[in-house]
Amino acid sequence: MTVLLRKSRPVLAERLADAGLWIIAAIHVLVALSFLLVLATLSPAQAQEPPACGGENLLAKFEKDDPAGFARLRAEADAVPNGRGIFWKIEKAGQPASWLLGTMHVTDPRVLAMPQAARSAYADAATIIIESDEIADEKKASMAIMARPDLTMFTDGKSITDFLDKEDAKTLAEGLKKRGLSLAALGRMKPWMIASFIALPACEIARKSAGAAFLDQRLARDALSDGKTLKGLETLIEQISALDSLPVEPQVQGLVQTVELGDTLEDVIETMSQLYLAGDVGMIMPMTRAASPETNDDAAAYADFEQRIIVDRNHIMADRAAPVLAGGNVFMAVGALHLPGPEGVVELLRKQGFSVTAVN
Repeated sequence: MTVLLRKSRPVLAERLADAGLWIIAAIHVLVALSFLLVLATLSPAQAQEPPACGGENLLAKFEKDDPAGFARLRAEADAVPNGRGIFWKIEKAGQPASWLLGTMHVTDPRVLAMPQAARSAYADAATIIIESDEIADEKKASMAIMARPDLTMFTDGKSITDFLDKEDAKTLAEGLKKRGLSLAALGRMKPWMIASFIALPACEIARKSAGAAFLDQRLARDALSDGKTLKGLETLIEQISALDSLPVEPQVQGLVQTVELGDTLEDVIETMSQLYLAGDVGMIMPMTRAASPETNDDAAAYADFEQRIIVDRNHIMADRAAPVLAGGNVFMAVGALHLPGPEGVVELLRKQGFSVTAVN
């Protein structure tokens, strides 16, 4: 992926040129990846005290340094249907109201706090829906994932280095080494799984490795302990299969580009986090899409990612959630990137006959 926002957006281009933002975005739309970070026993995140999170908001700097360029990006984001808000009220005639919360699959305390209205809605709900209810039990989830090594490992004798030239192999090896990882040890893993070890900052990985639950996982565990009914919309295998279905070559390219971000990774995650906390989720994908390259092949690979990892799964979630939501008194929580857009969960639920309105 070449120059982000191209020549009209040089400030972001300097910070995120060649950034594999689609890999980073995938971290925030797949519960499975967040769960797999707990399994990162080779990670340097075993420190007793998790390092403090840092990073700056790149869009804030972009707005200051290039107001016109930012205005164009802002206009694109504002045109995204349902792009404002992470908490929504779902209604259907004759039934109690239900609620929809967009999440980030992270342990950031700011995210875990949830809006006050969402906390109250969760407390009153009888049924909790999340992407995958398997995440409540890490041991069972781990067994399910490890039972399908073909989804996490190359089983045909190949390794990640078979898809890298000498320069990229060196870049990946050095980047992994900085994170306390070895290319030789991880070489048989699929690119998306290696990315699950490196596409989040050290502070987040450390919290997960220390046992901290990410938001969706905490909601699942709380639901069980509170005696609520817990339902999942996908299995972990379905989630992993979605990523595994992507062609290997763009996965590898995105992996190398993510490694090359270095310390800028914290800035990317902080930027996404601040957008989420502000309810500005409609900006996240346009920012990510702006990183799509000028070459047709790579642009097609990004479009393929967006279709398989976000849009296709939006339809699955909406179709499977509708019968449960029909009874009312439900609290539903799915990744925030699934909410906006003409084929986002909010719009798809409206097509199922529900009234869905943002809660400020």
